[in-house]
Amino acid sequence: MSRPKIFIGTDHGGLALKEQLKTWLREQGFEVGDFGTHDEQAVDYPDFALLVAQAVSGDRAAGGEAMGIMIDGIGQASAIVCNKVPGIRAVAGYDDFAVHSSREHNDANVLCLGGQVLGLGLAKALVKEWLDTPYAGGRHRSRVEKIADVERRFLKDKE
Repeated sequence: MSRPKIFIGTDHGGLALKEQLKTWLREQGFEVGDFGTHDEQAVDYPDFALLVAQAVSGDRAAGGEAMGIMIDGIGQASAIVCNKVPGIRAVAGYDDFAVHSSREHNDANVLCLGGQVLGLGLAKALVKEWLDTPYAGGRHRSRVEKIADVERRFLKDKE
């Protein structure tokens, strides 16, 4: 089974967790693209969330299956940024049920985590559940398509 490429990024609040997850993902056989940050100097999460979201969106537009993981202090702020990029369905992940549902029902393609609120063990478990859960399609397909329709409508309004 082929594994999707994982694009990962963080602000200073998630640096330690990003480094640990990046190593673990590579050990699991994933190709990982790292957008930084690479030190503990304070940076702005929107810059890194945008890079991750654009990489996932671009790969998918080209027919790929890339997934993204963005880490900031809490996870919610990066999800907001990522969801501004066309084609992205980002979620903040805190528990198994939520991350499972986000993949199975919503075909989420970016998982945002809180480096200051999640330990490594829970973060690994959430990432594993998220990556191992396939999109169910079926009755959920029309709902995900409605999300894309909303996105297209607002993109068209800006032209």
